Amino acid sequence: MASERDLPLLRLVGVSKEYPTAPSAPPLRVLAGIDLDVRAGESLAIVGASGSGKSTLLNLIGTLDRPTAGRILLDGRDLATLSDDALARVRNREIGFVFQLHHLLPQCTALENVLLPAIAGTGRLPHGTEERARRLLARVGLADRMHHFPGQLSGGERQRVAVVRALINAPRLLLADEPTGALDRRSAEALADLLVELNREERVALIVVTHAWPLARRMGRVLELRDGTLVPVTEAAWTAGDSSGAA
Repeated sequence: MASERDLPLLRLVGVSKEYPTAPSAPPLRVLAGIDLDVRAGESLAIVGASGSGKSTLLNLIGTLDRPTAGRILLDGRDLATLSDDALARVRNREIGFVFQLHHLLPQCTALENVLLPAIAGTGRLPHGTEERARRLLARVGLADRMHHFPGQLSGGERQRVAVVRALINAPRLLLADEPTGALDRRSAEALADLLVELNREERVALIVVTHAWPLARRMGRVLELRDGTLVPVTEAAWTAGDSSGAA
């Protein structure tokens, strides 16, 4: 019998997602019976053509949406059985999100933006959180920029702040949706380096959705979302295929 330590942090079992169309037409199936295990500290890239459902899958994993069928288990808990309030707590405390756009509040400094998830729900800052925020901002090269506002930061700096914000509550799972999509090549490479290093240092499971093969190949495993299902993919197959939209 597998020990608790051997169990995956995240497990998807037969996950499907459909959207209604016209009243007399069949629903649009985006995801079709996906099975996936992700272990603590693992890194995974999900690639695929535009419109293949990559962001939909990430939203389901992140509890921003619910599947039409199937089960999503985080640390052994079936997320479908949780109330909306419980799911909100899971999103805030156990899952970190990084998006293509940083979504920083322009009226708050970098440090204040990072601390916002830590005070959500209680209005109080847990002991040691500001020290962690300062340490992480210094870790990503922003020790002298933490009191700057987003408008005073470069695109790469804003995205680094967004990564630290996603990590402030020490989540076990970090989800990144096209995190380098709005960055120039140099900033994208620096962010890829940062994600790999933080995955190792923080022992956080990392799932990256991306069109960019240079980022995808930095992950420990690469899967392609094709026809609603996940299939293993190599660089040669990805760059040679019809879906080679990698930038």
